[in-house]
Amino acid sequence: MGMTDEKKIIFSMMGVSKTIPPQRKIIKDIYLSFFYGAKIGVIGLNGSGKSTLLKIIAGLDPNYEGKVIWSKEHSIGYLPQEPQLDDSKTVKEVVQEGVQEVMDLLKEYEEVNMKFAEPMSDEEMDKLMTRQGELTELIEHHGGWEIDQKLERAMDALRCPEPDAEVKFLSGGERRRVALCRLLLQEADILLLDEPTNHLDVEMTEWLEEYLEKTNATLLMVTHDRYFLDRVCDKIIEIDDFGLFAYEGNYSYY
Repeated sequence: MGMTDEKKIIFSMMGVSKTIPPQRKIIKDIYLSFFYGAKIGVIGLNGSGKSTLLKIIAGLDPNYEGKVIWSKEHSIGYLPQEPQLDDSKTVKEVVQEGVQEVMDLLKEYEEVNMKFAEPMSDEEMDKLMTRQGELTELIEHHGGWEIDQKLERAMDALRCPEPDAEVKFLSGGERRRVALCRLLLQEADILLLDEPTNHLDVEMTEWLEEYLEKTNATLLMVTHDRYFLDRVCDKIIEIDDFGLFAYEGNYSYY
């Protein structure tokens, strides 16, 4: 493959193995690298190590042998099978975690504006005005003023429960949709999805399929949904007998 800019390797695994004590091998001596923009489906029998592979790639499982090299400038978004949500929060608060950086900027902006009402020296006033200017620019750069509409659109598209619904009362399917909404709002460069269509109905699955087809993000997903795999991925990786086999082309081709 020619190494143009688009074809930049952003991730490599070299000789990676994972053993669960005392001696249960999950994956053994795996070599894998992918280019920016690749859309890869991971298949294999239950218990073959697909979720483990994703966790190692996501940087959530440091206990393996071998070497994993990331290109540092890319952000990663990960959707596990059982997403972790904070039960003390509302749906909207969880979804906002996906745009935490913007939320923090808006909060600081508000605090700076409140401070103008307090007595201060000219020097402090200058400092405050400079910071207000910086924040304004950053918020504009991140589309922060429209963030509420953006959140609403995403929550509508993914049919999330009411924004002020409490997370602790949600069903498995609802939790997953909220987690997916939070993830997609992160606009990560690399999406790692573990069974993304679980708990999604046909309409939602079609929406997600369309989203993933269009996105420029690099995609690595584990799924049992052959049809979904076919529509979205252009490369298949199979984990079998602890090892890894890669196929160019979609699932039908494989």
